[in-house]
Amino acid sequence: MSPALARAADAVDDYLLVWVLCSVAVGVLVPDIAALTPLATPILAVMIGSISLTLSPAAFRAVRPRALATILVVQTGMPLAGYLVARALGLGPALTVGFVVLGAVTPELVAPVMTELGGGDTALTTTALVVVGVGTLALVPLSVRVLAGESVAFETARVVEQLLLAVVGPMVVAVAARARFPARVGQYDEFYPSVSALMVILVIGIVTAANAEVLRAGGSTLALVAAGAVALNAVGYAGGWLASRSFSREERIAALFSVGMRDFAVAAALVVGAGLPSLAALPAVVFGVVEMSSSAGLVKLLSRS
Repeated sequence: MSPALARAADAVDDYLLVWVLCSVAVGVLVPDIAALTPLATPILAVMIGSISLTLSPAAFRAVRPRALATILVVQTGMPLAGYLVARALGLGPALTVGFVVLGAVTPELVAPVMTELGGGDTALTTTALVVVGVGTLALVPLSVRVLAGESVAFETARVVEQLLLAVVGPMVVAVAARARFPARVGQYDEFYPSVSALMVILVIGIVTAANAEVLRAGGSTLALVAAGAVALNAVGYAGGWLASRSFSREERIAALFSVGMRDFAVAAALVVGAGLPSLAALPAVVFGVVEMSSSAGLVKLLSRS
């Protein structure tokens, strides 16, 4: 990687929260960006594929099965947590679906990075990311169908198609490429997270533009969604930390970030790509700001203890 490109990548990675906030601002100020909505699926595929190129087979073999199983069990409860948060706040059908999808998607793609910075088991977080990614083929459509399917027009086949094209397909291809050509693929490892982060920034701007009217109006709806985002983020952190209380500190930190950090960009792009109401992407947009801020704070707290 050239020095200039390396500096650009560092600027994206080091200030991701700032770029996400800027993307949200641009989406609010320039709602015409919503015309790029058809690009959400390919952008998401690039995002998933690029970060998945960093996943080596050795990382999966190093994981303790019981620790992984615990994270997966808690993960399956997150869609229900999203539903209960939305119902407790009295949110409408579209926003409820948004919270359910947010709970059902993969852990945040930067969760392994936050785990590493916090002194946790990065291999465990990485493996959970891949396994949950494949599991979304069943978990996302099942969660929406069972918890909120009757209130919003929902096509299971279309959601599964989006997951295959934008999440599972790119992930499988990238992991296979890494296993087949480890040296060739590995020489660009420092670049892949930056590409993924750039896609996050792009997709958040697009889905924000689709919800620009609601964000501009602010008011009670936005306040309730923000409260729900904080609550779901906190429930995820608490669930991951408490469920792994008998494990090592490194594994507990991995569980903390794997469950607490939801991939808001995947949730937002999936809602848009699957043809669900654009308002259903609002929880993901707000959650992105909440989790990026809270995870940075947790990393500082964990590094001091």
